[in-house]
Amino acid sequence: MAHAKPRAALPLYHPACLLATWFGAGLLRPAPGTWGSLAALPFAWIMVYYGGPVALAAATIAVFALGCWAGGVYEQASGGKDPGVVVIDEVAGQWLVLIAAPLHPWYYLAAFLLFRLCDITKPWPANWAERRFTGGLGIMLDDIMAALYGVAAIVAFRIWF
Repeated sequence: MAHAKPRAALPLYHPACLLATWFGAGLLRPAPGTWGSLAALPFAWIMVYYGGPVALAAATIAVFALGCWAGGVYEQASGGKDPGVVVIDEVAGQWLVLIAAPLHPWYYLAAFLLFRLCDITKPWPANWAERRFTGGLGIMLDDIMAALYGVAAIVAFRIWF
């Protein structure tokens, strides 16, 4: 089955659209959230390589704040709740998990898979946050909460092994 190319609710050059779709990654099909998570990986690698996990943590906080704004603007323009093309929440969640991971391809793969699993299944309290909060904060918060499970798994693996 062919997947129709989604049309952005805002022009791609609009700052909220650029950020919300993570420079267009959210417009890719199928599985825009997976594309958003994949698009987050090289940015994270570069930040950790040059600035360490602290740089990635600072960027995660900044992207969370920008995502609350951009996601809210995009959601309002689209008229729908948490539009699928908005993937800046996946970027923030993916980066959060990567803060705990060493700069190694196998850890980055594990962090990617763990985050996608947790983001898709939305274990508590992520599923609660998804229902409870609206707007930009609602878009961002459930992915951050889901990412905490990925962080815990990476940290546990590193302690155990």
